[in-house]
Amino acid sequence: MKSTLFEANKSFVFKDSLKNEICHASTLALLPNGDLFCAWFQGSTEGAPDVKIYGTIRRDGLWESPVVLAGHNGVPCWNPVLYVRQNGELVLYYKVGEEIALWQTMCKISQDNGSSWSETKELVPGDAGGRGPVRNKILKLKSGRLLAPASLENGAWRAFADISDDDGITWRKSEEVTISLPEDQKVNRNFTKIPVSEQSFKGRGVIQPTFWESGEAVHMLMRSTEGQIYHSISKNEGECWSEALPTGIPNNNSGIDTVKSFSGNVYLVCNPVGESWGKRTPICLLCSEGGGNNWEQVMLLDKGAGEFSYPAILCDGNTLYITYTWKRESIAFWKIKIRE
Repeated sequence: MKSTLFEANKSFVFKDSLKNEICHASTLALLPNGDLFCAWFQGSTEGAPDVKIYGTIRRDGLWESPVVLAGHNGVPCWNPVLYVRQNGELVLYYKVGEEIALWQTMCKISQDNGSSWSETKELVPGDAGGRGPVRNKILKLKSGRLLAPASLENGAWRAFADISDDDGITWRKSEEVTISLPEDQKVNRNFTKIPVSEQSFKGRGVIQPTFWESGEAVHMLMRSTEGQIYHSISKNEGECWSEALPTGIPNNNSGIDTVKSFSGNVYLVCNPVGESWGKRTPICLLCSEGGGNNWEQVMLLDKGAGEFSYPAILCDGNTLYITYTWKRESIAFWKIKIRE
């Protein structure tokens, strides 16, 4: 492995323990001025009516106090995703709804790096099920096209790319990616210490994809209910996708995220636990020098009792930025220098 991690520092996005609340599902954006913005959802429990979207900015190496970015009058918010448009606008996407299968994607815009926000609007009017990014960051292709990693949970779980050719103003769906499921396999509900919504136990398949571009292909890795990560490839900028195949990388049916570095290496953050609804510990950083064909663990980020999950990863030059849920009590933050 040619990639070397030569400086790594861990801290937290906020230090004070939450009082009778949980936090989860962080997202990161690198702002035009070099600052970082982080957002997540927070409330009494996942899926509760009081769950809102919170966020904060990191200036000069320090995180400011979190503030509420969005709330919906007693309807739960979920899974924020941040994206910086070509014109410098910071866009916040997030889900709203009591039912995951029918939730809607909302968005709002900041023109001052997150200091103030526009009114909320629905991303795709009339949508039920979720359009745009479901949890992971949007990928901008070399052509300028945007691919939002999307998935649906109304019925069998399946993934797709939401496509925009106007920097996120309008969106259209790609074909869906599904996997074959043995009818005799039952969903594992034994590990009840994970405080997810009860709705999540109902589905099977693949959701919450993450993308990277390599040559003329776009790669999709997906969370699954089958004990490992699945992989699909598009040769036409996300319009159509190959059959999804298992990678052999263990997956506990929890969130994953990838990013491609300046040299072409691909980094993956995940829980390498091969059991659906298995423990969300440890959480590790993996690297592939072969375009996603072979992976090697390069760093253990967290281990021990508790939940370390739902990572977000960015690459800026020779620096990786990573956040993830830390025991649902805070958001862990890593700044990692790489040498490739």
